[in-house]
Amino acid sequence: MVKTFSFGIMHISVAFLVVWAMTGDWRIGGATALVEPCVNTVAYHFHEKIWKRWQRRRAPREEETAALAA
Repeated sequence: MVKTFSFGIMHISVAFLVVWAMTGDWRIGGATALVEPCVNTVAYHFHEKIWKRWQRRRAPREEETAALAA
C-alpha cells in the first residue's frame, strides 16, 4: 500500500510539473494534477470492462486452435 501511495504522489507531482512547465501557470498545473488522476481512474474502470469482454470473446478461438494443434 505504501508503494501505491508513493506512486500516486509521484504521478500527481509529474502531472503538475509538466503542465506548469508547459503553461507557466501553477493554477492550471494544480488543476490538471487533481483532475487527471480522477479521469484516469474512471477510464481505467471502462478499460478493464472492455478488456475482460475481449478476453471472453477470444478464449473460444484459442481453445479451437489448441484442439486443432493437438
